[in-house]
Amino acid sequence: MVAGDTTRVTRARDEPGRAESGPLDERERRQLDVVRRFGTVGSLLLTIGSLGAGAAPVFNPVFRIPVLGLFSRMTTVALAFAFTGVFMIVLAWLALGRLSRPGRARAVSVPQMARTLVMWIAPLVFTVPSFSRDVYSYLAQSEIVAMGQDPYTVGPAQALGVNHPLTQGVPTMWRETPSPYGPLFLTLGKAINWLTGDHVVLGVAAHRALALLGLAMVIWALPRLARRFGVSPVSALWLGAANPLVLFHLVVGVHNEALAIGLMLVGFELALRGMPRVTPDGPFPPWQRGELLWYATGAAVITLGAAVKIPAALALGFLGVMIARRMGGSYKHLFLVAGGLGVVFGVVLTATSLGSGLGYGWVATLNTAATIKSWMAPMTALGFGAGWLGIVLGLGNHIEAAITAGRLVGAVIGPLIAAKLLMDSFRWKLRPLTGLGVGLGAVLVFGATVQPWYLLWAAVPLAAGAGNTRFRTAAMVVSAALAVALGPTGATFDGRVFVLPYAYIGAITVTLVAVTLVRKHIPRTEWTPAGAVTAPTP
Repeated sequence: MVAGDTTRVTRARDEPGRAESGPLDERERRQLDVVRRFGTVGSLLLTIGSLGAGAAPVFNPVFRIPVLGLFSRMTTVALAFAFTGVFMIVLAWLALGRLSRPGRARAVSVPQMARTLVMWIAPLVFTVPSFSRDVYSYLAQSEIVAMGQDPYTVGPAQALGVNHPLTQGVPTMWRETPSPYGPLFLTLGKAINWLTGDHVVLGVAAHRALALLGLAMVIWALPRLARRFGVSPVSALWLGAANPLVLFHLVVGVHNEALAIGLMLVGFELALRGMPRVTPDGPFPPWQRGELLWYATGAAVITLGAAVKIPAALALGFLGVMIARRMGGSYKHLFLVAGGLGVVFGVVLTATSLGSGLGYGWVATLNTAATIKSWMAPMTALGFGAGWLGIVLGLGNHIEAAITAGRLVGAVIGPLIAAKLLMDSFRWKLRPLTGLGVGLGAVLVFGATVQPWYLLWAAVPLAAGAGNTRFRTAAMVVSAALAVALGPTGATFDGRVFVLPYAYIGAITVTLVAVTLVRKHIPRTEWTPAGAVTAPTP
């Protein structure tokens, strides 16, 4: 993009009708209705299957409930239900993508997409936590805060005791480790624990409500940001909010990424509300009343997101380059804006840290997750590979040293890529929101540990900032593959490996039957040229 693209972005915002397709016809509305119901049935099946396949508490309250308790005794059947739900949701999402594809003559509207999301999410609100047990760590670490202890120096086992009902739900590997989460999140968690006490089910429900609040922020901000950057708002909602990874890991998995990403996007949108139109050949318009207030408000909200999980802080950099360009686009303006945003960041973060009573102890525990050596992290996998090669060549076992070296290289590469993207955004070679998504992806992928839901830090901003259909296709393939590959299990099934293949076979069979029944109502793709943008250039 060049300077002239600034006009293109603002005009796409001011003339949304030119960037959006017409309403669906009667046949396509029937197809949408089938897709909605197909996905809703999948959500219901995943909810039922989670009763036996999910990461239930140690003292499972469902175990003695008639009928519902049967699923916890029939693991293979429960898994088959859950996997069928996963497959059906993913297929429904792919079909919905055909009806919301940029460039279609007729496409799903934003209200239709929102209603579809409500239908799919409603059953998932009642699922047993699945795909991860992190929510039990949230409860235990918040209880440490409620008891007046420091969660950044002690773990649940030391602070609460191994027999405490909240400690027993925490995975063994995390019982001795301090909390890696920001002070705002633990303060909200403390409030939840005051309300729910040691009741695990009520605590999980409250944390899920917090995750849903974060998702609501994402749904509010995505279409607005998409319009500002000339991207189809419906396509942004489809990729960034209806994405199966969002449904599975933010709603079902109850991860606090929902709140952090939601605050980050809302802050970005609020800040841009103060930015007037900038013409490519200048002169830059004079400051308007209240403009600085919008920038400061947006930066403060983004900082609150960083007080939940620190990666959200990177958004301040890409917001800063947009403000610097609005001021005149020189390096002097860039440093001036960096100083101003730095003051906002420091004041809000200090107020949050000290106001919570936790101080800055969380800074020392940000790397807690690095204790896990996962093959999903490329630099850790590279260390494993190099260490294994050393053993094969007879050089000795140096796996730990190789992993440390690989992670050190990643800790340099990720921030360097983010810095390069910041400068490209400042020169307007790419949209800042696109740079934010790619930058977050680089920092996290080259980090010490990688989890499937980390992909959402990159995918959600890119959904609103990247209008290229090649990106949309690539993101769709990666999201669908990860959603299907990672099962909603709460156990490793040691000694019972036969459970997984039987569950997969049963789920695939049922899914194929379901697809056969609705095959006549599957939407057809209307192809657009590869690389086409979602909004026509005025």
